[in-house]
Amino acid sequence: MALNILVVDDSETVRAIILKTLKMSGIALNAPLEASNGSEALALLKEQWVDLVLTDINMPEMGGVELIERMKDDEILKAIPVVVVSTEGSATRIEELKAKGVKAYIRKPFTPEQIREVVDEVLGVNNDGES
Repeated sequence: MALNILVVDDSETVRAIILKTLKMSGIALNAPLEASNGSEALALLKEQWVDLVLTDINMPEMGGVELIERMKDDEILKAIPVVVVSTEGSATRIEELKAKGVKAYIRKPFTPEQIREVVDEVLGVNNDGES
C-alpha cells in the first residue's frame, strides 16, 4: 500500500532530502506532499488524505507546534500521526511535543534507516511495505 506522507519544512532543500530519504528507505509513496509551513500544511490536510505528517518545528507564518495544536483540535486531523523532524532536540522539548500527541521525534541530520524505522513503527508497517 502506497502512503501519503506530508513533509512540512520551510526549506525546500530539506523537504527534498526527506522525500529522497523516504524513497531510498524503500517506503512505498504516492505523489509527494509538501508544505513550507503549518498554514500550507493545514490547507493541504483539509483537501487530501494523509497517512503521516513529518514536520519541522521552526517555520515562518505557522510553526510545527501550532500545526500540531491545530491538528489536535480538529476531529478528523487529530487521528493523523505526527513525527517531528528538527535540529531542536532538548529532552524537555521532546517531552513537551510528545505530551501534545507527537508520535516520534527524529533529530536532523538523520539516516534513511532512522526514517524507515520511525515510519514503520508509527504506522505499523512491516519492512516489505505490508501492514
